Amino acid sequence: MNVVFVEPSFPPTQQHFVRALSDVGATVIGLGERPADWLDDEVRGWLSDYHQVGNVTDVGALTDAVRWLQSRLWVDRLEDDRVADSTDEVRAFVRAVGYPIILKPRTGAGALDTARVDSDSELAAALDTLGSADSIAVEEFVEGHEGFYDTLSVDGRPALDFVSHYFPNVLEAMRTRWISPQFIATNRVDSEPDYQQLKELGRRVNEALGIGTTATHMEWFFGPKGLRFSEIGCRPPGVGAWDLYSAGNEIDLYRAWADAVVHGQVWHRPTRAYAAGIVALRPEADGTITGYSGLEEMQARLGEWVLDAHLPPAGTPTQPVAAGYMANAYVRMRHPDYDVLRGMLDDVGRTIHVHAG
Repeated sequence: MNVVFVEPSFPPTQQHFVRALSDVGATVIGLGERPADWLDDEVRGWLSDYHQVGNVTDVGALTDAVRWLQSRLWVDRLEDDRVADSTDEVRAFVRAVGYPIILKPRTGAGALDTARVDSDSELAAALDTLGSADSIAVEEFVEGHEGFYDTLSVDGRPALDFVSHYFPNVLEAMRTRWISPQFIATNRVDSEPDYQQLKELGRRVNEALGIGTTATHMEWFFGPKGLRFSEIGCRPPGVGAWDLYSAGNEIDLYRAWADAVVHGQVWHRPTRAYAAGIVALRPEADGTITGYSGLEEMQARLGEWVLDAHLPPAGTPTQPVAAGYMANAYVRMRHPDYDVLRGMLDDVGRTIHVHAG
């Protein structure tokens, strides 16, 4: 099978998909913005060919590149990871559902540039701020606990599925420096009846949208209005979630995805042996990282459950809080008990301090 893969090395998790496709026998042709000699040796080894394009978000440029490739060889599949288009459409949405609402530019990652709007004056200010965005997602504001339901679906059927929880909800996490936010992939997906409603809604989404063989990512809320999906995408989740799913279930999820794409089936089975999660560690101020405290204490107490940690060295410029869970420092862990893991991640968030100035 010939697969055209967009941006095979950015962000870094993209490399796992390219590696897995190569492992299961696909011929992988890369398209990306960086020159070929910027790719590392491993990525170059997994690719049969690579072509540079000016902008991978330019649909026209990508279409032209794929058509050119198609003239040279048969392209079986294109995996491209990467609404309201006018203020009148946004205001019409408000008239229909009322306030509060959520505005988010389609080009934003995570909760970047997302705004809650509660009045006409706030709407005017938000639209002015987002005026340069080509397209804006507009959502009813829904109260409740937030998480995500992810699948690897084959011919419309979820062959593998995973459930994660946010603590706290994303909008609060991306606005508050002192919070060390986390998300946890539970290992109770099959054992707790409460998750069956989530699984059923995900199955109905696949049917309604005609989803075939692909990864899916569905953000959910559960609260006074019941269970709602706030975002549905035919793509993997971000923030290294598939690494946590793989570690918690003792599988290579990237390899399972490649098997689904190339062979039309998945042989992997999740063990549900561990819950796995990440806690983001925010610098105490914007500027430059000067050091850390609490690392040795945390390692002594919890080290056996740590999967990995990202601790940028002193002198590294800080990233803004809104840049996301992996923008600065973070620790990823797993444990057989979901509740115990949540307490451990809380402990890490309280114990480790990122000093900056």
